Amino acid sequence: MAATEPETPQDKPKARPYWRWLAILAIHVAAIILWEILVRATKLPAFILPAPSAIFATLSKTNYAWLSNTWVTAQEIYGGYLLSVVAGVVLALLFTWSRLLTLAVFPLFITLNMIPKVALGPLIIVWFSYGIGTNILITLSLCFFPILLTTVRGLKEVEPDLLDLVKSLKGSRWQTFIYIQLPGSLPYIFAGMKVAAILAVAGAVVGEFISSDKGLGYLMIQVQASLDTPAMFMAVIVITLLGIALYLLVLLLEHLLIRKDARIAS
Repeated sequence: MAATEPETPQDKPKARPYWRWLAILAIHVAAIILWEILVRATKLPAFILPAPSAIFATLSKTNYAWLSNTWVTAQEIYGGYLLSVVAGVVLALLFTWSRLLTLAVFPLFITLNMIPKVALGPLIIVWFSYGIGTNILITLSLCFFPILLTTVRGLKEVEPDLLDLVKSLKGSRWQTFIYIQLPGSLPYIFAGMKVAAILAVAGAVVGEFISSDKGLGYLMIQVQASLDTPAMFMAVIVITLLGIALYLLVLLLEHLLIRKDARIAS
């Protein structure tokens, strides 16, 4: 009998994507069930650690205004994030076009990025008052630099031969960007976008914590005074779901626009 060759990793059947998502969902559901069981078994007070059933029960109470507060926080997260993507890509393009601009301005952006955004938040509120627009600016300040940095790197990683070819064909800077630099830098741009998606949630909530009259962060501050821990947990869960939705949207766009072997893990 002929000896069978050992199975290589390439020969092994790959798990289908939906099985992975089902496994992730099952793990989360199991964690929630275990949480419920442990809280009931230990009889912990609700103000210390409420059971998931008590947390989700707050959704039926109208005094929390979940829909309106969630809508406000979503505007701050997604609005600030979208602005940071546009601003980061545009400025990165300008930096690759002008060495003088890079030398003059880019070090300033690095210095500004070192400022703790929690410390910068009160100043932004003093300058622009408080509200959705101000919290969008705080979100923008957190998300902007990772996108700028990775986009600059991506635009510089384009093959020199391709750039020489476009120059030989008398292509404009804009044509070079659209047809050569942008497609080649997409893996880097999406790597920065995934990092910024995580920071966007923090930016919106920091703004609402500092000074706000609406939003999920504002709601958390209000219910904290009465030790309404279930409502605080529910607000955290909704904020987390907003962040997950943004991150999944970025992953979907990356899947549609970039080949799998060209993606950059972040």
